[in-house]
Amino acid sequence: MTDLRDSKEDLSTPSSEPAPEGLIETDYNIGQDNIEGSVGPFGFDIHNPVFAVSAVSVIAFVLYTLLLPDQASEIFSLLFSKVTKGFDWFFIGAADIFVILCLVLVVSPYGKIRLGGKDAKPDFTYKSWFAMLFAAGMGIGLMFYGVSEPLSHFASSLGGTSVGEDGIRTDWAPLGAAAGDEAEAIRLGMAASIFHWGLHPWAIYAIVALSLALFSYNKGLPLTIRSAFYPIFGERVWGWPGHIIDILAVFATLFGLATSLGLGAAQANAGFNKLFGVPIGPTAQVVLIVGITAIALFSVIRGLEAGVKLLSEINMGLAFLLLLFVLVAGPTVHLFTDILDFLGAYLQYLPALSNPIGRDDVNFMQGWTSFYWAWWISWSPFVGMFIARVSRGRTVREFIISVLLVPSLVCVIWMSIFGGAAISQVVRDGYTAVTEAALPLQLFTMLDALPIAAITSFVGIVLVIVFFVTSSDSGSLVIDTIAAGGKVDAPAPQRVFWCIFEGIVAIVLLLSAGGLSSLQSMVISTGLPFTIVLLVMCVAIWRGLASEPR
Repeated sequence: MTDLRDSKEDLSTPSSEPAPEGLIETDYNIGQDNIEGSVGPFGFDIHNPVFAVSAVSVIAFVLYTLLLPDQASEIFSLLFSKVTKGFDWFFIGAADIFVILCLVLVVSPYGKIRLGGKDAKPDFTYKSWFAMLFAAGMGIGLMFYGVSEPLSHFASSLGGTSVGEDGIRTDWAPLGAAAGDEAEAIRLGMAASIFHWGLHPWAIYAIVALSLALFSYNKGLPLTIRSAFYPIFGERVWGWPGHIIDILAVFATLFGLATSLGLGAAQANAGFNKLFGVPIGPTAQVVLIVGITAIALFSVIRGLEAGVKLLSEINMGLAFLLLLFVLVAGPTVHLFTDILDFLGAYLQYLPALSNPIGRDDVNFMQGWTSFYWAWWISWSPFVGMFIARVSRGRTVREFIISVLLVPSLVCVIWMSIFGGAAISQVVRDGYTAVTEAALPLQLFTMLDALPIAAITSFVGIVLVIVFFVTSSDSGSLVIDTIAAGGKVDAPAPQRVFWCIFEGIVAIVLLLSAGGLSSLQSMVISTGLPFTIVLLVMCVAIWRGLASEPR
């Protein structure tokens, strides 16, 4: 039997550290199914058939959407409706399982297991590690929804419930709303917003990241999604069962990224319109996607250390400064006290918001929560693999606390300050412009009511763009790793290929008849099958940890 540590590439342990105990022995060598060669000056090292099936399918999808945009838009809308209405309970129930498993692992004896073996040392400092976790995990989304989502849930909660002729609720309020009770509507609105950015999404990321890190660093398997299923499928994981898992991961990652890039382009376009009068529309957004994808290409070529790490640290610094500015320039005392109040509201409403059955807030449950969970699940191969790549040397307990609890707390603070400031402007100052603005403009409209708005709005645009770049950059690294059979040093032109196609898919879906709704439809559609993959992954994690040496 051949240990993967004898193969071409060592993914798990630096030469200065002893190999961990408990390695899985397998006949498979990393890259044995790959096709290597070159086209002119450009080399390639691709997995057969994962790269070919994924690339051809993506190209066919792009051509179909371009040639038949109206028909494609109808199909996207149908998919969105069927999946969100028929599987809302499934998405919500699965996310609950992920949270529970993570919390059990934190307090269990398995929490002492170190990723990479007992002698492994972390590759990055806490500062760099947290910056990369956060920038990859939620950057663009928090910029886009940090103001608009709390405002939306507050308004719908305050408006109360309404029922149609068929007896089904037609309002978008979470749970039972808080009609006429302004204070409770604020608490419920913030709790619902934090729910979508707190424990559940980070638990989704933690499950994928932990499984990849465990089976790569501790078991010596390739850093690819299929490796986590070795305890389930055994050697068959290197055949078609594994191929299908990796292909699904490529699709989910690509469409999850394309949705985020579309949101980022819409918000950057709105910011440029506000500051410089750039017209809002598909043309400007396409130009932005092309320009920012070009910037991402340079970062992709520079690699993880020089590219993603540097940009993530710059962006986290800028994000902290903007957060601090809103805290100081806004109603500081209210915002400080609101953080604890909103955290308490989140914990108070968490059981009801997490309930997957017997609810009547169908619009909120399907249109918000189902979409979010599918979006996070679509992002999970990308964010999970990226987190795994930068998390060697951490114990399971340290890993889950850092990946689940710390980012969730940061999201609570971010939502409380940005959303709380916007709601305060509406309730206490009577500033209604922020509620009347288009969704991509609401962040900049909120900043308009604070000092030095031109400067802070420009910082906001820079943040959106750099989060855009880090997402595209790290996403390309991850997709390429999957499509190269787990190799982390595949030729740069392959990463360039995926980086370009992420931009192309975002452009094509934005230009289709559905626009952003088409992006959301594809996220939902790819998130559904990958939810099943994640549930099986939970079983594999438990088996993998149980087989670790005591």
